[in-house]
Amino acid sequence: MINNSFKCVVVVGQGYVGLPISISAAKSGYKVLGFDINEEKISQLQNGVTNSPEVRKPDLLRLQKKGKLTFINSIPKLSEKSIIVIAVPTPLDDNRNPDLSMLKQACELISSILVDKCLVINESTSFIGTLRNFIKPAIEENSLARNVKYAVAPERIDPGNSKWGIHNTPRLISGLDDEATGLAKFFYSKFCKIVYTVSKPEVAEAAKLFENTFRHVNIALVNELSNITQAFDISTHEIIQAAATKPFGFMPFYPGIGVGGHCIPVDPSYLLYSAESLGYGAKFIDLANETNLGMPNIVASRIQKYLGGNLQGKRIQIAGISYKPNISDLRESPALELMKVLTNLEAKVSWCDPYVLNYNGQSSTELNHDIDLGLIITPHDKINFSTWKNYRTKVLDLSADTQNYGWPKFL
Repeated sequence: MINNSFKCVVVVGQGYVGLPISISAAKSGYKVLGFDINEEKISQLQNGVTNSPEVRKPDLLRLQKKGKLTFINSIPKLSEKSIIVIAVPTPLDDNRNPDLSMLKQACELISSILVDKCLVINESTSFIGTLRNFIKPAIEENSLARNVKYAVAPERIDPGNSKWGIHNTPRLISGLDDEATGLAKFFYSKFCKIVYTVSKPEVAEAAKLFENTFRHVNIALVNELSNITQAFDISTHEIIQAAATKPFGFMPFYPGIGVGGHCIPVDPSYLLYSAESLGYGAKFIDLANETNLGMPNIVASRIQKYLGGNLQGKRIQIAGISYKPNISDLRESPALELMKVLTNLEAKVSWCDPYVLNYNGQSSTELNHDIDLGLIITPHDKINFSTWKNYRTKVLDLSADTQNYGWPKFL
């Protein structure tokens, strides 16, 4: 029988992953401490301000007023056994190797507050074996707490997705022992409709990496198709839509200028790292990385050819620079690399993004018709393309979706 005596939940990290967990756990009846080292973020959350599309200001204020949710940037030693959820970023370093510096800091913090019989759950994505071989040793090296349980529940947050959220997206979990698995399942069942348990934490960790590697490889495949079809002067999108009429054995993906966000560009490299740590290669992942990371340069060359072979002094405005529509997240956004390449080719680049008002010393501007070329990259709902349409602005649609914004797809 599962011991349901946990009353307190500490969520380490209040970003796109940690904040929805904090809200959901608090709504489920737990007393939640939402921790983040960013003092400004904590101050904003205390006042109900957040950029997370999954969280509403009334919920933030109501739960804090009821005493169910407290946002903090320092954690005192726990006074009772608690559930501690790790939800910190695990990006890649400049060499595209795993950067676990924030995860290591989280483990050091947890070891300083831990008491006996706590449950530590990792949601942060990392290489296979992270829970068993990195988190547990890192915590126990500096903690005297006994009988601590460990589990993994890889996050599946898709920021801005109105159909699939934390409550209806199935959750994978596994603990280092049966008790930890049962405790974690009981916790997530409070706010997740479907919870699947797997035999080992390594299975859950690998599944998360493979989910996004699957997308990464298939996006690379259609990006490669786009580079082929432009030579034949036929539409990649029409080809994909034609192939999708087959009712079995095919899943449509669409080309773009690369991949962005905290999952698709990152997770495959963690799977690659996992394979290489055991002496194995991963040729598909290597090729997908090469293809998707190379798209900004390829697209810039195609734009240069479209404008007569010279971009010097050309006024180019980009619509949307975040990595996906209707959010402000710039992590791994390929639009930023394309901007850099176009600037190096001496184009005069500006951008319009209602979710990203400032970046790299520049500010977002309204769509301008007095330009040589407009590029649709991330078509936020808040961007009104009527200005470009009314003035018959020359525009290339580089967006990786099927919607028609008034111009044919360029990729």
